Amino acid sequence: MNRAAAPAADEAAAAGGPVPSPCINVCRMEPQPGRAGGSAPLCAGCLRTLDEIAAWSRLSEAGKRAVWAAIAQRRGERTAPTGEPPR
Repeated sequence: MNRAAAPAADEAAAAGGPVPSPCINVCRMEPQPGRAGGSAPLCAGCLRTLDEIAAWSRLSEAGKRAVWAAIAQRRGERTAPTGEPPR
């Protein structure tokens, strides 16, 4: 994941500019083993769900920032020590 993009999203929001897409052109959906409730697959590149990807162009700037926040949480979950290597 392009780690520079998250700060760029924050900077764009602070400047009143558009929130950039988290897409890094690594578009491959992967199941999320071990996640409760049979959670939706995530893109291996940007960590978004299909619904988030499909809705991106229609989301408000606040909605886009909410997606970025969800991505940050998912990234943290992937790197949290669980006894298994991150996927």
